Amino acid sequence: MRRYLRIVVLCLACGFCSLLYAFSQLAVSLEEGAGGGGWKPQAAAASWLAGGGRGAGKGAGGAGPAARPGRLDRYSLKIEPLEKMHLAVVACGERLEETLTMLKSAIIFSVKPLQFHIFAEDQLHDSFKARLDSWSFLQTFNYTLYPITFPSENAAEWKKLFKPCASQRLFLPLILKEVDSLLYVDTDILFLRAVDDIWSLLKKFNSTQIAAMAPEHEEPRIGWYNRFARHPYYGNTGVNSGVMLMNMTRMRRKYFKNDMTTVQLKWGDILMPLLKKYKLNITWGDQDLLNIMFFHNPESLFVFPCQWNYRPDHCIYGSNCQEAEEEGIFILHGNRGVYHDDKQPAFRAVYEALRNCSFEDNNIRSLLKPLELELQKTVHTYCGKIYKIFIKQLTKSIRDRYDRPRKER
Repeated sequence: MRRYLRIVVLCLACGFCSLLYAFSQLAVSLEEGAGGGGWKPQAAAASWLAGGGRGAGKGAGGAGPAARPGRLDRYSLKIEPLEKMHLAVVACGERLEETLTMLKSAIIFSVKPLQFHIFAEDQLHDSFKARLDSWSFLQTFNYTLYPITFPSENAAEWKKLFKPCASQRLFLPLILKEVDSLLYVDTDILFLRAVDDIWSLLKKFNSTQIAAMAPEHEEPRIGWYNRFARHPYYGNTGVNSGVMLMNMTRMRRKYFKNDMTTVQLKWGDILMPLLKKYKLNITWGDQDLLNIMFFHNPESLFVFPCQWNYRPDHCIYGSNCQEAEEEGIFILHGNRGVYHDDKQPAFRAVYEALRNCSFEDNNIRSLLKPLELELQKTVHTYCGKIYKIFIKQLTKSIRDRYDRPRKER
């Protein structure tokens, strides 16, 4: 009899515990249900908002879902803002329109938000601000204007090196101390492919590499450095600094080998001694100093192909950039002033097409056919004979960026 009684008591205890558990689950579900029914957490649309600074422009953004009150906050997903790509340019003299066209080409094809760092003479600031503010409806970029700044004790010497303001780029790691990585470009650059793609090359740097540039020449027989330079230079034909991708955190930390002292020097300490030693032997100013640096520290440079810095030298004596022939030009570099004269009309045609292009989707799509017709008029030149490489990547960039449904961009 006692055995049966114990079994009954045990069954009652188990039943009581089951009831307690059921009531506790019901209470939790009712409490959470009061916060919003059967809502399930969803990923918010990523947004970014850059800081201010002198002449700061407006950033991009798009608000995600409103925050939900109550205990549902614990289900909220933390959405990281999109990585900003930092792009720097130095503009002096009559370079305003050329610089704005470069910035426009960067905006047109890029996906991630852009942060522009514009170093310009004071008289250009108002014009930059007026035009860039008129583009703020795009919500895809932010900008900051900076004065031209050199170390006070040697400012005059640095400013007159090669071209006015050109050597400003050497001091970017020291001025933009909070910026980790940066893409520097000359004003006469045009992006025919998204900035995102050259920015992604940062991930290909090995542990010793701090910067990336393209060779100055592909064909040694027409190379400048290997025939005329009176100073050390990188590799077989030197490198061109018109497009320079930098991990500036590494640049600031590195100690550089040099031929001035047995002591290795940091970036901020090596520039002036380097100029003093070689100023009578250099022709291309800051680019020559960079070549000397990477001659002594070759392990620190990542070299990307010529299609990322395509210049008239790659076609005026016949085509010598194989990568561009195969895949098209990714970044066009109109040095020698070819955007503004008739010496290389293929380069000028691309520049004029992008300068006159507006940001409307249909306008961007429709620039290809007129551009191709203009390029066909240039076949009497060596560069014009291979005009299709000027629109090969451009066509793909427009298709990828503007022919997809908007929600997929």
